[in-house]
Amino acid sequence: MLVLGIESSCDETSVAIVRDGKEVLANVINSQIKIHEKFGGVVPEVASRHHVYQISMVFEEAFKVANVKPMDIDLVAVTEGPGLIGSLLVGVNAAKTFSLMYNKPIIGVHHLAGHIYANAIEHEMKFPLVALLVSGGNTELIVMKEHFNFEIVGQTLDDAVGEAYDKVARVVGLPYPGGPHVDRLAHLGNDTYHLPRVYLDDGSYNFSFSGLKSAVINLAHNLKQRNEEVNVNDLCCSFQDSVTEVLVRKTISLAKQRNINNIIVAGGVSANKGLKERFIKEGDGFNISIPSIKYCTDNAAMIAVAGYYQYKTNPTLSDLSMNASASLDLVSE
Repeated sequence: MLVLGIESSCDETSVAIVRDGKEVLANVINSQIKIHEKFGGVVPEVASRHHVYQISMVFEEAFKVANVKPMDIDLVAVTEGPGLIGSLLVGVNAAKTFSLMYNKPIIGVHHLAGHIYANAIEHEMKFPLVALLVSGGNTELIVMKEHFNFEIVGQTLDDAVGEAYDKVARVVGLPYPGGPHVDRLAHLGNDTYHLPRVYLDDGSYNFSFSGLKSAVINLAHNLKQRNEEVNVNDLCCSFQDSVTEVLVRKTISLAKQRNINNIIVAGGVSANKGLKERFIKEGDGFNISIPSIKYCTDNAAMIAVAGYYQYKTNPTLSDLSMNASASLDLVSE
C-alpha cells in the first residue's frame, strides 16, 4: 500500500511516499528556519506564503525521488491539525486537489499522532506503551493499549517544553530555534545553578515549565544587577538537567505504575541529546524507542505512516469537505 503524506502545519513543507507504513521511498522537506531566524520565531503569514511557493516543487521532488507515478498512490494522508491555520490550509488543499485529480481516497491525520507514529518507521511499536510527546507546542504523557488508542494521562499546564527551550535561549542570547543551541551548550557546562524541578514529586503526571523559565530569567537578571557574568554553558546545563529529570522520571513513574515496559519518545524535542542520554541512563529494564533525528522534527513520512495505521485501524475516510483545524483534539470525545 503506497501512502502519500503531506505535512505543512508550521514552517516545514513536506511530502513523502511510504510503502506499507514502513518503507520510506521519499521524504522531501523544505524548511523555513533560515527565513524565520531573523524574526526570532515563526511568523504565521510568512510561513503560509512560503508553503504556497514550495508545495508544487516539493510534490514533484517526492515523486521523482520515489520513482512512482501519481496513479500508483493508494491513499493520501494529510495533516489536518493542529497547527498554524494558514499553513495547514496549504497542505489540506493540495491533498484534496491531488485526491480529486487522481480519484484517490484521502484521510486527515492529527499532527501529534504523526509524531508518535514516527517511531513505527524504524522500530516496532509494541503495546501497551507509554508515549512522551515533547515539542514546541505540546508536552504530554499518553498511554496506548493498541494502535490509535490514545489515553492522555498528563500534560503541561502552561508552556510546552520546546517553547521553554526557545525562551531560555532568547534570554541568554542564542539564535532561533533555541533548543539545539541550548542542548549543545549544556554538554559544555555543569549544573551549577541548581534550578527547581517543578512538579517533580507532586503525584501527578502533569508538567509546568513557566516557573522554570521565570527562574532562569530572574537568575540572569539578578546576576546582571550584581555585575556578575552569566556562565551560559552552566545555565544551559542547569536548565536542561531540570527539564530532562522531570520528563524522564515522570515517564518512567507512569510506566511503572501501569506495569508497562515499552516507552516511546516523540516530537521535535525527542531529538534532544540530553533527553536521550537521561533515558538511557535511567531507563534500564525498559524498551525505549526514539526516532532518528530526521523523523523527530516535522516531516511528511510520519504523517504517511500514521495515515496508514489509522486507515488499517478504522478505514473511515475523509472527503473533499475536510478542512484544516488550528486546534484539534488527539482524543475524540
